[in-house]
Amino acid sequence: MKIGLLFGSFNPIHVGHMVIANYMLEFTDLERLWIVVSPHNPLKEKKGLLANNHRFALVQEAIGDHPKMKASKIEFNLPQPSYTINTLTYLKEKHPKDEFVLIMGSDNLNTFHKWKNYESILENYQLYIYPRPNEVGDDLKNHPNVKITEAPLMDISSSFIREAIRNKKNVSHFMPEPVARYVQEMNFYKK
Repeated sequence: MKIGLLFGSFNPIHVGHMVIANYMLEFTDLERLWIVVSPHNPLKEKKGLLANNHRFALVQEAIGDHPKMKASKIEFNLPQPSYTINTLTYLKEKHPKDEFVLIMGSDNLNTFHKWKNYESILENYQLYIYPRPNEVGDDLKNHPNVKITEAPLMDISSSFIREAIRNKKNVSHFMPEPVARYVQEMNFYKK
């Protein structure tokens, strides 16, 4: 089975993430999509990150009963900080018959050379790239394992949502309804 892996902090997951996930399932050759909640991205600050279990619960709420999507907390039990190459290696060992594809925004492709063992990832895995406001770097976009998709440009971020909530703005429509309700009930991001 061909499984797309959408990694992220999902702090919180929002409609932009879900649009990209839906696009990848409907307009590429992916058969399944796992939304992988990362405990800590080594290239990002950990400050302000909700607890792992809450971010995982938000992803589960966002997915609901979608038959082709799955929330994954695979990285919760792997060494920290989370390195994609380690997760991919672990998944390949556990699911040898499946083919894993890395889904990422064009902004991540621009810094991909900073990732641990990025050459190995490029050599052994396909990367499906969705557009972000920053242009895709020329270095990697022509690599045979890099596929630039026509996914909608989603100029929305979790940091924007967190900041808006801190400023007492109603951003409930920026998140799937069950996620917005969970965030509201738990009083997340208000401080």
